[in-house]
Amino acid sequence: MRRTALALAAALPLAFAAQAADKVKVGFISTLSGPNAAIGVDIRDGFNLAVKLAGGKLGGLPAEVIVADDQLNPDVAKQNADRMVKRDRVDFVTGTVFSNVVLAIAPQVIESKTFFIGPNAGPAQYTGAQCNPYFFSSSWPSEAYSEAAGQYVTQRGFKSVVFLAPNYQGGKDAANGFKRYFKGKLAEEMYTKLGQLDYAAELAQIRAAKPDALYVFLPGGMGVNFIKQFVASGMSKDIQLVVPLWGSDQDIIRAVGDPMLGLFSLGHWTIDLDNAANRKFVAEFEKAYKRLPTGYAASGYDTGLLLDAAIRKVKGKIEDKEALRAAIKSADFKSVRGDFKFGANQFPVQNYYLQAITKNADGRIVHKTVGTVLTARGDAYVQDCKMK
Repeated sequence: MRRTALALAAALPLAFAAQAADKVKVGFISTLSGPNAAIGVDIRDGFNLAVKLAGGKLGGLPAEVIVADDQLNPDVAKQNADRMVKRDRVDFVTGTVFSNVVLAIAPQVIESKTFFIGPNAGPAQYTGAQCNPYFFSSSWPSEAYSEAAGQYVTQRGFKSVVFLAPNYQGGKDAANGFKRYFKGKLAEEMYTKLGQLDYAAELAQIRAAKPDALYVFLPGGMGVNFIKQFVASGMSKDIQLVVPLWGSDQDIIRAVGDPMLGLFSLGHWTIDLDNAANRKFVAEFEKAYKRLPTGYAASGYDTGLLLDAAIRKVKGKIEDKEALRAAIKSADFKSVRGDFKFGANQFPVQNYYLQAITKNADGRIVHKTVGTVLTARGDAYVQDCKMK
């Protein structure tokens, strides 16, 4: 009897290992409420679309996506991550929007040897010395969009520029990236409260500074309100407004309308990129959700494609962490952004495009790709990553 019990106990780990590949479990933690909910919703919808088009599976395995709202609160996010890792035993955690949330939950996720895939924020900390085999970014390094903006305003010959961002990790990363490439004078470096919606004081400072251009890093509802207030102030006639893709994306276009026309943005993806994967994505997203996709949705969709390809590559054996990591890093899928690969630190190496806000043949306000600002750009810290 004792021998039988011991034999059963010894067999239990093997049984659980065999069952692990019956399905794949994804913990999806995102900002799904409050003024910035549109961002998390778009990432979620893009990711879910990729799963839906794969027949409800990832890599051939039935996919269970466990969704939680972090409420843009790092403590709430940590509780969600703890539950998903310990109780739900998810295989991946993804969905996060803001850098402060990523920095709150990533340590416990990667310590449990669960893969963290960032579909939006890619904090600079994890690009260099703190890089980790279990941390991937499927979107961009935090500083890259702002590097592209700095390069663009330098190319345009703007001598005096005001920088504006929320006072959190993503805003600080944006400032570092912008200043790395901008060769003119930074007239003002302004930081606001994260989630702020009234910019009367900041607009007064901008008016007094009289810059040639204004670079604004304000995701979600923050960007919607700022652009409305900036245009209403009349300063848009004299100051060139430059934003990252999410500062002029479809969620903001829907809210602001015609005042968006003529604005320039920088991004890793645009709605008119001419490749088969992107054409399919845009058509299927609009069919499913009755709206045009944003760059957030594109990153969520690509994250789904990335996981689908990696799990398929290991033939569903997701319990083999080393093989799975190598499969993710190979990025063996057709991205909606075109050329895509991971650098040594498991962050993307990709192009960043200049986009103009214009109307298409149907009269809809969309992004039009004007040119490429940075080609095959990784990040500034990859040399500090000693990961093998």
